[in-house]
Amino acid sequence: MNNVIDSFRGEYNFLSNFYKVDITIDGITYPSSENAYQALKYDDIDVRKQIALLSPKGAKEYSGLHKAPADNVNQYRLYRNMFRILMCKFFGNCDLMRKLLTTGNAELIEGNTWGDTYWGVCEGKGENNLGKILMDIRDMIEDTI
Repeated sequence: MNNVIDSFRGEYNFLSNFYKVDITIDGITYPSSENAYQALKYDDIDVRKQIALLSPKGAKEYSGLHKAPADNVNQYRLYRNMFRILMCKFFGNCDLMRKLLTTGNAELIEGNTWGDTYWGVCEGKGENNLGKILMDIRDMIEDTI
């Protein structure tokens, strides 16, 4: 087992927020955690439903074009929303839960080339908050079995 998983592609694409898996939050089913994450930036239920119909890439693009209220995009709220979404993703899907457990004690790093240093690491720099949440959820799963 690798001690570091630094790409959420290929064998580890299930760790990516763009991975297609239904996630239901507040009565709306999203096709990926990316869709849910982008939707939860908005309070308007109709906007959330619209984002649920998009591809993961389309959801991210929508959010880039239609700014959410400033108080909805503070880092605490974004982190809390992502944690909630990923709990639904993994605790709501036994296959994904097992896959996450197969990462063992590897450090999970959302390595990227698009400059995301909040959720991941780019060119050796970044907070890797997505990886940290995934490792926390993995620990929680291990504690429950």
